Amino acid sequence: QVQLVESGGGLVQPGGSLRLSCVASGISIVFYAMDWYRQAPGKQREFVARVGRTGSPTYTESVRGRFTIFRDNAKNTVYLEMSGLKVEDTGVYYCSTNTGATEHWGQGTQVTVSA
Repeated sequence: QVQLVESGGGLVQPGGSLRLSCVASGISIVFYAMDWYRQAPGKQREFVARVGRTGSPTYTESVRGRFTIFRDNAKNTVYLEMSGLKVEDTGVYYCSTNTGATEHWGQGTQVTVSA
C-alpha cells in the first residue's frame, strides 16, 4: 500500500544539475524523516541525505554543499536537488523512509553523470 516513486533521473554532464523527486502514497510524509540513498555499480548502497520531520537536513560529506534535500508536505513529496555533479555521483538513487514497523523503498531512478 505504501509506495515511494522516484523520478527526475537522467543523463547529465559533469558540473550539471538535476532535481530528483520522490512522491509518496499510502502515507503522509509529514510524520516521517525522509532519506535519499544511492548505489553505484559494484558498490554498496550508501546514505546520501535526510530531511527530518521539521525540515532539518543531514548530508553525507561527499555531497555536502552540492546537494540540497527538502520536502513539500502538501505535495507529499521529497526532493533532492543536485548541482556540481561529478562522475562519481552516478548511480541509482532511492527514496526511503522508516515508519517504525517497516522500511519503505522506492524503485530508484538512474542518475548518470558523463561527458
